[in-house]
Amino acid sequence: MGVLKRFEQRLEGLVNGTFAKVFKSEVQPVEIAGALQRECDNNASIWNRDRTVVPNDFIVELSAPDYERLSPYSGQLGDELAGMVRDYAKQQRYTFMGAIKVHLQKADDLDTGLYRVRSRTLASSESQSPQGGRGPAAPQQRPGGYGYPPQPSGAPPMPAAPPPSGARSAPRAGGPGVGAQSHGQTRRWIEINGTRHQISRPTLVLGRSTDADVRIDDPGVSRRHCEIRVGSPSTIQDLGSTNGIVVDGQHTTRATLRDGSRIVVGSTTIVYRQAEG
Repeated sequence: MGVLKRFEQRLEGLVNGTFAKVFKSEVQPVEIAGALQRECDNNASIWNRDRTVVPNDFIVELSAPDYERLSPYSGQLGDELAGMVRDYAKQQRYTFMGAIKVHLQKADDLDTGLYRVRSRTLASSESQSPQGGRGPAAPQQRPGGYGYPPQPSGAPPMPAAPPPSGARSAPRAGGPGVGAQSHGQTRRWIEINGTRHQISRPTLVLGRSTDADVRIDDPGVSRRHCEIRVGSPSTIQDLGSTNGIVVDGQHTTRATLRDGSRIVVGSTTIVYRQAEG
């Protein structure tokens, strides 16, 4: 059973209790849970072959009406979401630098039903991994790379400190070299409107749905529009979208991708990138 499904079932068990009012909110907890998973994927830093560090401190910004509905249960909901992140990290073999926390905040610029996720890596005295391992701590913070809607431009970045002595670190997600793998391997990422998203899985679904791996807020994009499949070579496959895909100027349902390939979905242009590590 998937991590999200288990999370949803745990919440359903609380519907008849004090937690029931949460489900009257326009924003559903399972949507937030999916966004937290993507936040981990999009901001993963590969320190070495055996250690990939992801954020452990998450801020979920909600519209004023949604926040008013959810805030009385923020502690319980935050604990459930933190548990979901822990389960997902264990499944993906991710590591944390400190305790996992999920906070709810009110954002006056969001309309009802919209939310935004930000994250950072906060180190404690000893780092923690999903497997219970421990290691030296290093203070590190990062802004969230995934938002719904996207994080406003011009938002001040959080400072980032270097990793502990002797540890190899990949650049922050969203910076040059995003998605770096261990030496000698190919790293892959896509660029959308100046934002980089690493490709850390065998497949990457792009679409307008909050369930997509990378969400594209474009009315011409279908909920699950297309899928990038990593390989030698990597390919892109249309998933039965309404408007189709254009790759390097050609309308197609499937195409091979090379470094610099330009993909158009709706009115959005995506650039596929790959480089040897």
